[in-house]
Amino acid sequence: MTDQIVSYSPIGIIHTPHKTREGTPIQPGGAQGIIGTVEVYSEYLEGLLDLDGFSHIILLYHFNRSVGFSLCVTPFMDDVPHGVFATRAPKRPNAIGISVVKLLKIAGALLSVSGVDMLDGTPLLDIKPFVKEFDHVLRSRCGWLEKNKQQSRTKKADNRFL
Repeated sequence: MTDQIVSYSPIGIIHTPHKTREGTPIQPGGAQGIIGTVEVYSEYLEGLLDLDGFSHIILLYHFNRSVGFSLCVTPFMDDVPHGVFATRAPKRPNAIGISVVKLLKIAGALLSVSGVDMLDGTPLLDIKPFVKEFDHVLRSRCGWLEKNKQQSRTKKADNRFL
């Protein structure tokens, strides 16, 4: 293994109504209709050019309130431990989150989005356009989540990853 230092700087901040972990939706599907604002820092404003033509965007962000990690976790949608890489748990070796949200409008450096499942004040690392032909796989498997995947719309975060 080579020792490499990887460093990221936020390009903005995500504002949501979710102030605490408990009760926050665990996936965007469970946050439908919940509006948030993505504030892009002024030095990155030019990067928003032409983004308004997309209905959905992918937000990559830092789980800034997650401390430490476990390689085996019991996720929100199961009572059985799984390898962290087979989950979307926030306590990860690299605390990076991903959410597909609906882009409602862009006003300067502010993006209004729907489907926010992250905490207020979450640092934004990157934005990518969602493209159905690139980001949708017709025949896929969901592993252990197959029996529980519908829970993502109703399950809320609890205190298990504090």
